[in-house]
Amino acid sequence: MIESTQSDKIIDVLEKIPAKQRNAVKEVTIDMANSMHKVVKSCFTNASRVIDRFHVQKLAYDALQEIRIAHRWDAINEATNDMENAKLNHQTYSPKLLANGDTKKQLLARSRYLLFKSANKWTDKQKERAKILFEMYPDIKKAYRLTHSLRLIFSKTKVKEVAYTKLARWFNDVTEADFKSFNTISGTVYSHYPEILNFFDNRSTNASAESFNAKLKSFRSTLRGVNDTKFFLYRVSKIYA
Repeated sequence: MIESTQSDKIIDVLEKIPAKQRNAVKEVTIDMANSMHKVVKSCFTNASRVIDRFHVQKLAYDALQEIRIAHRWDAINEATNDMENAKLNHQTYSPKLLANGDTKKQLLARSRYLLFKSANKWTDKQKERAKILFEMYPDIKKAYRLTHSLRLIFSKTKVKEVAYTKLARWFNDVTEADFKSFNTISGTVYSHYPEILNFFDNRSTNASAESFNAKLKSFRSTLRGVNDTKFFLYRVSKIYA
């Protein structure tokens, strides 16, 4: 365990491993941080660098949620103005309810999690909510389709050359959609294109490591921080080893 994310400090530790062992590493899965690329390039010269698919998909999810959040703030401001107007006119404010019983604010807030899922995994309530959401906000529907199509490229495509073509088409779809947030991530993805495509060689991810990291963070939060590092690591080894 290295107490730093600085590339130079990580390299110093990894270089203590004999070069013969490091040169035997054929593949390393990483995120898009430049520091990690520097580490792998320096310490594992024979390894293929693979950008984790989940980091790529997260960029798309974040862009989608950014659009949803912008609409939610508009709905909040609209509701606030309506309440103020009702107060000035000595009227009782009554928010307009949609077909499923949500207000606009509630619709946009409660739609957060369904946008992370495939439509075939939606509950009946989520299907009803998604139908209303997409009718009211066509841009969210278009952004959802972009994130879903990117997810399908990674989950369904088996051949690297086919993935190359599909990603190129996805870039075209992003350009045509003209979403600022998506244009930003498409540029980021384009700059890491070879490493992203390397995923389709062996379909490697660091999902297990990310899952373990999430468990450690959750465990640490229940302790409200760590004072005794050795005892903390001892407990971690007993619970998760």
